[in-house]
Amino acid sequence: MSRFERLAMLACVYLSLVPRIAVAFPWSHDMFRGAAVQPLAVPPRNLPSGILPTHGGVAPMSRDVADRVLRNPLASSVEHLEHGKFLFETNCMPCHGSGGRGDGPVAFQMAEPPANLTAAQTTGRSDGYLYATVRNGGSAMPAYGDAMSDQERWEVVLYVRHLQGRLAGP
Repeated sequence: MSRFERLAMLACVYLSLVPRIAVAFPWSHDMFRGAAVQPLAVPPRNLPSGILPTHGGVAPMSRDVADRVLRNPLASSVEHLEHGKFLFETNCMPCHGSGGRGDGPVAFQMAEPPANLTAAQTTGRSDGYLYATVRNGGSAMPAYGDAMSDQERWEVVLYVRHLQGRLAGP
């Protein structure tokens, strides 16, 4: 028997005779020895200016209340209509189509078809009702209250009125 084999056998005998002591690894104590985590002690990041409303705006309200109370504060101008068109094409066109007739490229996938914004039912609604629909959403329409500012929602309303033929513009 070689010297290495004798040492290995001696080590096995020694380990079998010595009582086993359960020893935890040092990193298993981290959960109760470590510093307490205070997630809000430091702000997670500096937010860019202009992303949180700090000067009010239109409070959320139902479409029926908005129908009676809200009036579009924006006058129809080329700038407002162009920006409204941009916002409409970005957010509304996939469902409502470029002409607002409810024939957008994803309309066929909807369980409830998108509204035809040029139909009599929509043209008879007030600007406040359309604004509240954009802000709060509808039965199948998502809310865009967090995606657009108050002014942008009113610009979309102006552009919808332009599509309906009620406003001249670009």
